[in-house]
Amino acid sequence: MQLSENFTLAELTVTSTMLPNRPNDAQLDALKQLAKNVLQPLRSLYGRPIDVNSGFRSVSVNISVGGAKNSQHCKGEAADLSCDENALLFNLVRNHLDFDQLIWEGGNAIAPEWVHVSYKASGNRKDVLQMRSGKYTAI
Repeated sequence: MQLSENFTLAELTVTSTMLPNRPNDAQLDALKQLAKNVLQPLRSLYGRPIDVNSGFRSVSVNISVGGAKNSQHCKGEAADLSCDENALLFNLVRNHLDFDQLIWEGGNAIAPEWVHVSYKASGNRKDVLQMRSGKYTAI
């Protein structure tokens, strides 16, 4: 199922855990909103493919991968992304798109290891954080 021009449901639900990872209707709607409002506009701004490392996670998948209890991945509201230019990806989201949370995950001061971005249908907080040494801090 195409969620947007360049993003599919399969791409946003793939998991290596071999556990069931199928979104319900509300989670699917959230994934569609994420693709429409963040992922596809970001792909258009970047102009090249973007890898989705992790999108939707069922509760069992989230537990298996050590995700946060309140992870927006379980609601279909978040994706972890990477490309050859993760810092550029981060800044494109920060400067041009609406989002709930944007997290510079790991890496160093030059580039994150990956970029976490979430989107809610309403009430986006525009939180910009970094994760270093297991701690989140605002940036």
